[in-house]
Amino acid sequence: MFRQLLIVAALAGSHAVYAADSNAGKTFFRQQCALCHSAEPGDNGGAQGPLLHGIFGRDAASTEFTYTQAMTNSGLIWNSETLDRFLASPTDVVPGSSMVIPVQDNESRANLIAYFEELGNGTFAEAAPDFGGFGGFGPPPEAEPPQGDPDWINDRPGRVHKVDLNSLPEPYETGSAVNFPQIAPRPAGKELMLPEGFKAETFAEGLASPRAMVLAPNGDIFLTETQSGRIKVMRPAADHSKPESIEVFAQGMLQPLGMAFFPAGANPQWLYVAETNRVVRYPYRSGDSVARDVPEVIVAQLSPVGGGHYTRDLAFSPDGRRLYVSVGSQSNVGEDLPAKSPAEIAAWDSGRGLGAAWGTEENRASVMVFETGNEGATGKLFANGIRNCVGLTVQPETADVWCTVNERDQLGDDLVPDYSTRVPEGSFFGWPWYYMGDNEDPRHAGARPDLPGKISLPDVPYTAHSAAVDLEFYPLQATGNSAFPAEYAGDGFAVLHGSWNRAHRTGHKIVRLPIENGVPTGEYIDFLVGFIDDDGNPWERPVATVVMQDGSLLLSDDGANIIYRISYGD
Repeated sequence: MFRQLLIVAALAGSHAVYAADSNAGKTFFRQQCALCHSAEPGDNGGAQGPLLHGIFGRDAASTEFTYTQAMTNSGLIWNSETLDRFLASPTDVVPGSSMVIPVQDNESRANLIAYFEELGNGTFAEAAPDFGGFGGFGPPPEAEPPQGDPDWINDRPGRVHKVDLNSLPEPYETGSAVNFPQIAPRPAGKELMLPEGFKAETFAEGLASPRAMVLAPNGDIFLTETQSGRIKVMRPAADHSKPESIEVFAQGMLQPLGMAFFPAGANPQWLYVAETNRVVRYPYRSGDSVARDVPEVIVAQLSPVGGGHYTRDLAFSPDGRRLYVSVGSQSNVGEDLPAKSPAEIAAWDSGRGLGAAWGTEENRASVMVFETGNEGATGKLFANGIRNCVGLTVQPETADVWCTVNERDQLGDDLVPDYSTRVPEGSFFGWPWYYMGDNEDPRHAGARPDLPGKISLPDVPYTAHSAAVDLEFYPLQATGNSAFPAEYAGDGFAVLHGSWNRAHRTGHKIVRLPIENGVPTGEYIDFLVGFIDDDGNPWERPVATVVMQDGSLLLSDDGANIIYRISYGD
C-alpha cells in the first residue's frame, strides 16, 4: 500500500501542493540516481557519489566524500524545502556543484523527497515496484525473476568467451534488473581459482578503497585511494611477497585515479595524476615516497560539466609527445541533450570530431589528447562516443591507444556489452545514439540518422554489465622469479568489477585477452575467478592490476580493501 503525504514545493516563488508517492520515489531513484548514490543501507555496493542514507536534517557536505568547495561552503541543511529547491536547479542553488542534472518534473521530485523522508523517519513501506515511464523513454517489460542457472557458476580458468555482436537481443527483451553487489563475508575455505602453476596471496590490506596502480622505475608501487583523495607508495620487500613500507605520497586531491611517470625511462622527473576534472603533476625523483613539493596544474579543466562518471585515466604515447586522458559521460545515455539541426550538428562535429556530444556532455564520453609541454593550449578530442573509458592504456608493442569501457545500462540483461578496444584517432564508438555499430538506442530514435556506417566496433566485447574497469598488458620480456610463462607475453589482463544491472551476476574476475602479432583475437579467457559465493553474492570487487618487477601481478580490490599478489612458480 502506497503511503501518501503532502510535500510543499517552493519553486520560483510559487507554492504548489503535491500528493507524493514514496514508492514511486524509490522507483525513480533506482532508475535515475542509483548510478552514483545509494539511499538504503546496502542497496548499492558500487555507489560512486555521496551516500544519501539519513539525508533529512543533515548538513550538506557532511559525509565521507570529496565534495566541491561550493557544496562545502553552501551552509545548506537538507530538508524537504532545500532538497526541492536544489533538485529543481542544483547549479542555481549551489553554483559550482558537481551535480548538474536537475529533476525538473515536480511530481518526480516530490516523490523522491517523500522516499528520502520516510527512510529517515522509519515509515517507508515497500510496495511492488512500478517501472512505468522508464525515464520518459517508454516502458520496458517488467523485470522478472532470472531464469535458469547463472552463467558465472561455469567460470573456470581457461574458459573462453566471445560475444557475437551479430546476435545481440533487442532492447528491452528482458526487464532492467536492479541487482547491486552487496559485499558478503568471504566463505570459509573459499579459494580463488587460477591456471595451474599460479597462486594468489594477500599482499596488503587495511587500505581505503584502493584503485589504480602504477610501477615506478625503482620498483615502488604507486596506488590511488580515489575517494580519500590520496596517493600511497608501497615499497615491496626483497621477496615481493609483502610491502616493506606503505607511505602517503600526496593527499588533498579531488578523486585521483590515473597516474603516469614522465619522461619514460629510469629517471622520470614527474608523476602525472588525473583528478576528476584536471591533470596535475608532482616533481619526482627515483625513490621518492613523499611528494617533494606541491603539484603543478597541467590541465586546468577537462570538461565544463561536472557530475556523473568521475574517474579519469591517463597515459603517454611511447615518444612522450602526447598525453591521453579519458573522460567518462555525465549520464547513462545523454538523456538531456537538446536537439540540434543537421547544420548545427555538422558545425559541432567539424570542430570536435565525429559524434562529439554537447550540452551537459561537452568534452565527456571521450578520450582527449594534449601535446606535452603545451597541454592546456592544445587539448582536443581524440575519440568520441566512448561512454566511460575507465581504463586507458597504450599497448607497448604497437603504440595503440586502448580503452576499457563501461557501456550504458537499462536496456536489458544482455545490452549493452562492455568492452576493451583499440581507439584510433578520430574514431566514434556510438554513445549515446548507437551501440555496437549501427544498433540505434531506442531512447534516441531518429536523432542522428547521419551516423550509421561511421561507427567503430570494439575489438573485445564482454558480457553486458560486467563493469570492465582496467587493462594491463603483460610485458613482452618479463623477468624475475615470478614471471609468467612465455605464452602470456604481450597479452592483456582486463578486470571486470562486477554487475548491478543484470539479473544474474557477472564479472568479479580477471580475464586474459589473447594478442596475436599485436592484434586482439576478440576472445577473452577466464584467468582468476571465484569472488562470488554460492548464493550469488560477491565477497570482493577486483578493480585494477599492475606488474611488479619480479613478474608477479598485483590486483587491487575496493570491496574488501585488499591487494592480492598473483605469482607463478614461486
